[in-house]
Amino acid sequence: MTNSDFSIEYDEEKDTTKDLYMTFNIDNEIYGIEIASIKEIIEMVPITRVPESPDYVLGIINLRGDIVGVLDVRKRFMKEPKAYDTQTCIIVVEHKEYVLGLIVDSVNEVLTIEESKISAPPSAKLNHHNQFIRNIGQLESGVVLLLDLEKLLQQQL
Repeated sequence: MTNSDFSIEYDEEKDTTKDLYMTFNIDNEIYGIEIASIKEIIEMVPITRVPESPDYVLGIINLRGDIVGVLDVRKRFMKEPKAYDTQTCIIVVEHKEYVLGLIVDSVNEVLTIEESKISAPPSAKLNHHNQFIRNIGQLESGVVLLLDLEKLLQQQL
């Protein structure tokens, strides 16, 4: 039996993470990340600074023996600083071969946003935090800004 005897086919109908997004807050804005990219959510832990990193890259943490880089999404979006509190947490994401932690103000919930309710961002001149938005999810209660992890992490990868 050879490796060619096995094939794995992606079945979109069986993808249980399709259309699921973890939502979180930065200021009063709601953002979303595809649930398939999220490994876990942890409370704030001590972070070791790494010299000569961009200011939004806070450093590294030891996550059960794995060294994980951590960036502050608020700083990445050039928002006003805010003291960390009991709601502040780290969303650990996996992107390509990287595992990184994203510090957010608070985590909300997992939402189902169907593809028909997702649209491209307006083509108006983009400001600093809009450059990290891939799409906009439309909900009855408002909108969710869906992040583009590739662009959010681009300069530091």
